[in-house]
Amino acid sequence: MFLNDSLKIFSGSSNPALAGAVCKYLSIPVGGAKISRFPDGEKLIRIEDDVRGRDCFVVQSTCKPVDEHLIELLIYLDCLRRASAKRITAVVPYFGYARQDRKDEGRVPITAKLVANLVATAGAARVLAIDLHAHQLQGFFDIPVDHLTGELVLSRYFRDKKIDNLTVVSPDVGNIKTAARYASHLGGDLAIVHKRRVSGDCVRADELIGDVKGRNVLMCDDIIATAGTVCSAAELVKQRGCKKIYVGATHGVFAGEALKRLEAAPMDEVVVTDTIPLTEEVKKFGRIKVLSAASMLGEAIKRIHRDESVSSLFVKDV
Repeated sequence: MFLNDSLKIFSGSSNPALAGAVCKYLSIPVGGAKISRFPDGEKLIRIEDDVRGRDCFVVQSTCKPVDEHLIELLIYLDCLRRASAKRITAVVPYFGYARQDRKDEGRVPITAKLVANLVATAGAARVLAIDLHAHQLQGFFDIPVDHLTGELVLSRYFRDKKIDNLTVVSPDVGNIKTAARYASHLGGDLAIVHKRRVSGDCVRADELIGDVKGRNVLMCDDIIATAGTVCSAAELVKQRGCKKIYVGATHGVFAGEALKRLEAAPMDEVVVTDTIPLTEEVKKFGRIKVLSAASMLGEAIKRIHRDESVSSLFVKDV
């Protein structure tokens, strides 16, 4: 694939494997940069390539440790801006703080908006993200946002599995539109789980709308964090007589008691993308499969660089 020297892709420390895979897809090297620390722990980033007048992309998921990776992204953006890059795009496959998008009680911040402001102020002219927790988060940014979806990667995988008697289950009411799209792509029925949050990370699935008896189930979501929602839903559909249970999610956070819950839950396969690198502990869990989002990101970066449509990527692919 021919791309001239005006395109530069740099990798933060959160997910260098994904950044490397994106560059491999585009047949260009990862941009030269050195990330180091001062004795007191402060980070220093030094760009080793000439970026003056170049179209620069920084690949950095703001996953755990969230604050450290966020600050590193901001420093990267500022560094490129001060080095006279022509245009800077923050490629944030997983956008941390996305779930803090509203005031759900008194005296709490809207941190997602704060982070959006910081990214733009630091120097980003554009953001490329995958499955923000809520689509309206795009409106928090005062710069353009290209919003990709892991449905492209996940739908292709489950379509190739040729699962018969499939019912796509939304693990909560808020995810109905996503589940409906999966059902449309894969030719399955649709069912919905109604859940009740007992505490911060404890969720109870109360009721199932739809029939799963004797059918294979695919539960789809944008994120598996503590796994409370998806595991509770899996228990419910199993009680209602389903056969195999597959789970597809874009972001595998696997925080807190997630792995313990997944080990006890009746899922046959949990499929996530590589927006977040998995810990060694999670990798040992035999029912997790990781799909790469590198080609999707690479194609989007190529189109942004060439000032071509990114939205047409979805129309063509799904």
